[in-house]
Amino acid sequence: MAGIFKAYDIRGLYPQELDCDTAYKIGCAYAQFIGKSPIVVGQDMRDTGDELAEALIKGINDMGLDVFYVGVVETPAINYSVNILKAAGGVMITASHNPAGYNGFKFCKEEAKPVSYETGINAVEKLVGENSFNKAEKKGSCLKKDIYESYIDYLISYVKNWKNMKVVIDAGNGMAGKTIPLFFEKLKKSKNINVEIIPLYFELDGNFPNHEANPSKEDTLEDLIKKVKETGADIGVAFDGDADRSGYVDETGRIVSSDYISTLISMEYLKTNPGSTILYDIRSTQAFRETVEKLGGIAKKTRVGHAYIKEALRKENAIFAGELSGHYYFRDNFYTDSGIIAMIQIFNLFCGENKKFSEIVNPLRKYFASGEINSKVSDPDKKIKEVEKIYSNGNIEKIDGLSIEFDTWWFNIRKSNTEPILRLNLEADTKEEMEKHKNTLLGIIRG
Repeated sequence: MAGIFKAYDIRGLYPQELDCDTAYKIGCAYAQFIGKSPIVVGQDMRDTGDELAEALIKGINDMGLDVFYVGVVETPAINYSVNILKAAGGVMITASHNPAGYNGFKFCKEEAKPVSYETGINAVEKLVGENSFNKAEKKGSCLKKDIYESYIDYLISYVKNWKNMKVVIDAGNGMAGKTIPLFFEKLKKSKNINVEIIPLYFELDGNFPNHEANPSKEDTLEDLIKKVKETGADIGVAFDGDADRSGYVDETGRIVSSDYISTLISMEYLKTNPGSTILYDIRSTQAFRETVEKLGGIAKKTRVGHAYIKEALRKENAIFAGELSGHYYFRDNFYTDSGIIAMIQIFNLFCGENKKFSEIVNPLRKYFASGEINSKVSDPDKKIKEVEKIYSNGNIEKIDGLSIEFDTWWFNIRKSNTEPILRLNLEADTKEEMEKHKNTLLGIIRG
């Protein structure tokens, strides 16, 4: 059971690693950790969601705390609900992009402040292991709340002046399949905006019969790419299972990496918010920083991981933060991420330009990136020190792992949170230089 408590959430195979008895204990532990009511609970479309929700809520109620149950929702709707319902915390029952056999829990505190392993999941794990709870004499209640209508109105508030466009959207049988139709129906009624949507896999199905709902994996975008080319669409968008991440392809079917999308969203924000601070994770293209600074913004690097980025967003009062995993974080969205708000901001930018989407993206495509490459090593810390010594003549940063920058290339290596793995990201001015330095570094790391 210990293996289910991760850096940013709880996640495991059902029922081998995570069953209803464990969910009940997690409910008790989280209630004891938060210590006050109410707690918002929602779930995604996975088959095991109902029974895990019932067990979790019983645990929270047995500790004397009240629950607002918001039903089958996307993860960003939990963050929204915690804020509008003035809740003490929230639990989303989801395994995000993991395959059908998995389920899990994402936690937040009041104002949708994230709970990571260091800030609470470790405490929940300890309490679950001890299994000694001071249950309340008076149990808490569970009240059902329907927040989706106001949530859709909230999403529509981000829309600017959209022109006619044709868009392919792949919901991956995940929660975007519920939110997207409601959003565009209401948009047409309330603002008379009619976007031609070509849907892929909008049926909610936690078995993911078509492909894994993970837009970070290029092979999951094959159907989207094919449909964009087939239909002559302007943009293609894909979502993960709980709709807190989104991925993009241009009208030619070419994948637009998440750091480019972050750069484009930054461009949109800086039009009306000059001088704003914008955060980017240490793996992002150098074009991000260059573009933000050219437009008068302040670009700052941050650690990888949603809990760290959300914390940095608050600390820096940054307007936006982008992560290479496809998470996009917004100050005016309670300092949290949203795949759909990211999509809206991309459409805002696209509709404000008299260009094809590829023509907006292409100026950013001036460097050559390796992508993230994982290597198993026996002693990650020792290996990082070895690499630092070899490349000590570069500009060294240790925001997250080891980053070293040279005139025409840079790289970052960082440890996995859960395995003896080093992750390498590298970018250079030319493809030849990127390949050369990548091969040299991999030789050192794996040697």
